[in-house]
Amino acid sequence: MKATITATAKYLPERILSNFDLEKMVDTNDEWIRTRTGIETRRLVSEGQASADMATEVAKILLERSNTDKNEIDLIIIATVTPDTMFPSTAARVQHNLDAKKCWGFDLSGACTGFLYALETGARFVESGDYRKVMVIGVDTMSSIIDYTDRNTCVLFGDGAGGVLLEPTESENGILDAMLRIDGSGGDSLTMPGGGSLHPASTDTVKKKMHYVYQDGKTVFKFAVKGMGDISSDILKKNNFTGNDVKLFIPHQANKRIIDAAAKRCHIPDDRVLINIDKYGNTTAGTIPIGMDEAATDGIIKEGDLVLTASFGAGFTWGSMLIRWGK
Repeated sequence: MKATITATAKYLPERILSNFDLEKMVDTNDEWIRTRTGIETRRLVSEGQASADMATEVAKILLERSNTDKNEIDLIIIATVTPDTMFPSTAARVQHNLDAKKCWGFDLSGACTGFLYALETGARFVESGDYRKVMVIGVDTMSSIIDYTDRNTCVLFGDGAGGVLLEPTESENGILDAMLRIDGSGGDSLTMPGGGSLHPASTDTVKKKMHYVYQDGKTVFKFAVKGMGDISSDILKKNNFTGNDVKLFIPHQANKRIIDAAAKRCHIPDDRVLINIDKYGNTTAGTIPIGMDEAATDGIIKEGDLVLTASFGAGFTWGSMLIRWGK
């Protein structure tokens, strides 16, 4: 028995922040951002809106599209680095919002690779035979931890959420394989230093801007290009596939140049690579499920198509997954 994706959904906030808006806020310009990242606009939450709100909208769409009753859900896994609160979990808030009384859930922190971590985790629960319907949602409100005076980070990130419903299948479709990695030696290159038990919130941590994302862009770029490219190539080889077998490559949307390098490493043609970073920026754990929903609803992927995903993020974390699309 395998786990397969039976429904997809996404939620993007209405508010748009364009490159031209950012030109008025920091020393940058539209051409610089587009040529170095591929980003043109990104979405931001409205006042009072947070990760659980976006995740709840995704969950409601998943229930509707799969014709599932809320009390049929066995488990909710939320991949996020921007929970509404340290506790209770975002999963608990989503469960409460849905009034889903027969499930349990938890948050998973894997940064940009968080959704793949959560998807593999959810698949294992389904494969155990004890869980029939598992919601896996990737969501991040990156605007809540971005310093909009830091041009190195504020141009990159947006807010958004996406998710899938996992169910068991005995068909040839489903999640075929996953390769996931972590290397904590890169942790200081992409981090939010303040707010945890190491540096609890204080006047000093706020003054030093330790509650915002810090990124060593050159180091992250170097490791991301190699990490995403290598692991995508490795999982194809392990399963006796080539880039020509892949109907669609859905990579994490962090930087267009990183995506292009990973696709080239696997010999995947440009027209088989999903790109939406221009519209949404880097939504962290949300990028891959948002891409999955766009591909599914637009008819880009169909029953039996081979889908390759890959991501790289803070931790460092990285990974790749092969999916045979369909129920």
